[in-house]
Amino acid sequence: MRHSNPLALWQAATQQAAQACADLMPLQAELVARTGSTNTDLLARARAGHWQPCLRVAYHQDAGRGRRQREWVAAPGQHLTLSLGLPLQPVSWSGLSLVVGVALAEQLPAAVQVKWPNDLWVNDAKLGGVLIESVQRGERAYCVVGIGLNGAAAPAAVGQATTCLQALAPEVATPGWLPRLVPAVLAALLNFARTGFAPWVNRFAARDALQARQVWLSDGRQGQAHGVNEQGALQLRTADGVQPIVTEEVSVRPC
Repeated sequence: MRHSNPLALWQAATQQAAQACADLMPLQAELVARTGSTNTDLLARARAGHWQPCLRVAYHQDAGRGRRQREWVAAPGQHLTLSLGLPLQPVSWSGLSLVVGVALAEQLPAAVQVKWPNDLWVNDAKLGGVLIESVQRGERAYCVVGIGLNGAAAPAAVGQATTCLQALAPEVATPGWLPRLVPAVLAALLNFARTGFAPWVNRFAARDALQARQVWLSDGRQGQAHGVNEQGALQLRTADGVQPIVTEEVSVRPC
C-alpha cells in the first residue's frame, strides 16, 4: 500500500540514521524535498565557515554529479542521494573512496562489489557510486562524502548496465537503507582518519569487482587488474610489469 506521505518515511529514516550514529559522532540530520546536489550544498556551507557534522538526504536531487563532473540523474523518491560532511584530517587521503565503497558494500547484499575507484557493481551492472570532495583551510579539512545508489529503479545509462536495490532486496524500502548504511560509512571515515587505507586492503579484496580481469585505461594502456596497494592504487599487470594506477578511468570489455 502506498504511503500517503512518502516524505514522512524518508524523514523518519533520516532521523533514525542520525540516531544510529550518535555514539560515534552527533550529526545534524536534514531531509530536503528537492535540491541540486547535496554535496554542493554542504561544500557551500563549509566554505561559509559551517563545519558541523551533517547528514543531508535529498528526496529529489536534480543536479547530482559523479566522478569527473558527470551528471547523475535521480528521479524523485526512487534513489538514495545523500551526503555526509564532517571535519576530517587523515594522514593521507589516498584510498578513501574505496573505504567508503567497502563500508557500503559490506552492509548490502553479498553480490555487491566495489569497482575501483568509486563505483558499486552487481554482476557488471552499476548500482551506484561515491563522490568525495573537501574544503581545505590551512591544515584543516571538511570532507563531504556523496553517495548515490539506485533505489527503486535502475535508470537507463548509455553504455552501462544498471541495477537497483529493489532488485537485490525487494523487502527493504529505499529509505530503509539509511539507518544501515550511514553509521557504517561514518565509522569507516573515523577509522580511516586514524589508520589510513592499509588495514582495508583485504576487506577491499573481498569485494573487488576487477580482480584478475582484463581492463583498459583511458590513456590507452591495458592489462590485468591485481587488486590495490596499501595506498589504494590499482595494481595493473602489463607486459612491462605491475604498475600502480591512481588517476585513469578504467573500463572492462567483454572477452
